[in-house]
Amino acid sequence: MPMKKTVVTFGVISGVVSSLMMLGTIPFMHRIGFDRGLIVGYTAIVLSFLLVFFGIRSYREQAGGVISFGRGFAVGILITLISCLFYIATWQLIYFKLQPDFMDKWEAYAVEHVRAEGGGPEKIEATRRQMQSFKQAYDNPLTNAAYTFIEPFPVGLLVTVISAAILRRKSPAA
Repeated sequence: MPMKKTVVTFGVISGVVSSLMMLGTIPFMHRIGFDRGLIVGYTAIVLSFLLVFFGIRSYREQAGGVISFGRGFAVGILITLISCLFYIATWQLIYFKLQPDFMDKWEAYAVEHVRAEGGGPEKIEATRRQMQSFKQAYDNPLTNAAYTFIEPFPVGLLVTVISAAILRRKSPAA
């Protein structure tokens, strides 16, 4: 299997897993809670990036069982980037079309959290202003995409580095 086919296949599978998990959890964020939702979300991201490991391994096996760290890293990071594109596209769909009131709900949750912790009026108002600033930034699709990219990418990068290191194999000595 050529590198391109491996990268696209595993990148798309990883992206679909990530997208489905996001679509399956975001509508229930008000029940899950935003704090626990963060844990659920990053768990889903890690699970989707397991495909990076399997993609690098698949490429190595197709290459006769030999792969350098650099080639493994290249395969893994390309799978990660494809998966991140799915993640970004799904979030854009959710944010702008399916749940355009998401930031309002997050703001209400954040304000209530500060209030429950005994925050005074100044702290509550500061939280409200911060959330309004986030909303203003997120309402710009390019800024939204950039913020969304930095959620899964570091996880994918870490999984790529670890996977490439674990799976590297030099050619047998002749």
